[in-house]
Amino acid sequence: MLPQKQAEEAIVSNLTEMELETREEEKDEEEQQSLFSVKNLLWHGGSAWDAWFSCASNQVAQVLLTLPYSFSQLGMLSGILLQVFYGLMGSWTAYIISVLYIEYRSRKEKENVSFKNHVIQWFEVLDGLLGPYWKAAGLAFNCTFLLFGSVIQLIACASNIYYINDKLDKRTWTYIFGACCATTVFIPSFHNYRIWSFLGLGMTTYTAWYLAIAAFVHGQDSLFADQVDGVKHSGPKKLVLYFTGATNILYTFGGHAVTVEIMHAMWKPQKFKYIYLMATLYVFTLTLPSASAVYWAFGDELLNHSNAFSLLPKNGFRDAAVILMLIHQFITFGFACTPLYFVWEKVIGMHDTKSICLRALARLPVVIPIWFLAIIFPFFGPINSAVGALLVSFTVYIIPALAHMLTYRKASARQRCIHCVRLDVHELADLTLFLPLRSSTPTHAKPHSLIFKFSRFLHKQNAAEKPPFFMPSWTAMYAFNAFIVVWVLVVGFGFGGWASMTNFIRQIDTFGLFAKCYQCKPPPPTGAAAAAANHH
Repeated sequence: MLPQKQAEEAIVSNLTEMELETREEEKDEEEQQSLFSVKNLLWHGGSAWDAWFSCASNQVAQVLLTLPYSFSQLGMLSGILLQVFYGLMGSWTAYIISVLYIEYRSRKEKENVSFKNHVIQWFEVLDGLLGPYWKAAGLAFNCTFLLFGSVIQLIACASNIYYINDKLDKRTWTYIFGACCATTVFIPSFHNYRIWSFLGLGMTTYTAWYLAIAAFVHGQDSLFADQVDGVKHSGPKKLVLYFTGATNILYTFGGHAVTVEIMHAMWKPQKFKYIYLMATLYVFTLTLPSASAVYWAFGDELLNHSNAFSLLPKNGFRDAAVILMLIHQFITFGFACTPLYFVWEKVIGMHDTKSICLRALARLPVVIPIWFLAIIFPFFGPINSAVGALLVSFTVYIIPALAHMLTYRKASARQRCIHCVRLDVHELADLTLFLPLRSSTPTHAKPHSLIFKFSRFLHKQNAAEKPPFFMPSWTAMYAFNAFIVVWVLVVGFGFGGWASMTNFIRQIDTFGLFAKCYQCKPPPPTGAAAAAANHH
């Protein structure tokens, strides 16, 4: 009788979870019905479209301005091929991160763990699937990458605004925009980036096509410009420059360090699987034309201009692009910083606090080191490559691929149905006997509908994700993940780390730490100095 009693208790427990799931679905439907209210339209997102806008908007921000610089280091052909290669590789690792998230969440929900006031993060997924050492590695790499990702956005703000108003140096602009970006502490989670993600993608779309058109109109190799000696395209010149440019592209398509947080903000995270790929395909329409056009127009001159705005004439169109990119960099700063806010909240025990003001106050200490690092290392462009080689390579390529390989290394983990409760139709019909025991069961619910929902619940709770349609087997999937690990470890971290750090150290030697105005034009000579120069 004991096994039968345990089975009955398990069934009743499963029914309870099923009812909760049904209620959540009904709640989702209510939210969908009120979608057109002003608050939901602007503030509360969670659909597949919201996730797509978040991924696409977060993937391409200030890096749009540094890709022409990378093309000058790589050459046209390598620049295009590496964009496509790393874009597709990044989409794959985002896909396997989503698979691991679903695996972790389904396991925890079987243990009756509630995530109502808790945002799941990547290091927690690693902890639940592989243990505390993986948690430590994921936490260290992810937090450090997001920290420097926020630093890069702050540096980019100062670099861009300088091309509109050069009366203040870039360091002063960094102080100002650090204070502005600190206001992101008031945005609770990725649910609340709905309107910002939409606007951000529109802003980068305008900027990308402005760069492409302006390059053809104003470039040295333009049909509309007077050419004297013509423009030179000599890249790649040196291995250091080549691998520096390659790691900047690695960084470009490594924006899925926030994939888990974006998924958790979705109403139905299972729909995320191919969203990052769709976002990447759209991003290609922005990065490939703009980077190719600017490099073709200005060539080797880009080697000394890491920001594409610096080579384009000042006019209303450029000023509009600069302002739009500034707003977008504020949004991307929030994207990169929000996971850090979550980690800090969990450390100090404030993550469950519902008060937005209290959480904002608790989050402020996270912004201070970002502000400080942006002032120390204002090297817009070279810092992207260094972060890409040393941090992105592990955070969003090597660790996810290894984690997927280890999670599904055993045949039992790859089976379609693990720990399935084997019930035939008649046994399922007997479940209706338990319905009166549950006072919370809706009186209007039909038994057959509940039986179907329960069978679907069992299947969903015990299903392991199959390889996608383009992967013929688990062996092929394992081999491809192994290829990613080896490639990124050798080319991205090894050669890329050597090249990017060599270039980064060169910037420190040339401009020094705490550089007041990185790559700024020298100030015009004063009257006395000019007179002395003319006299000699």
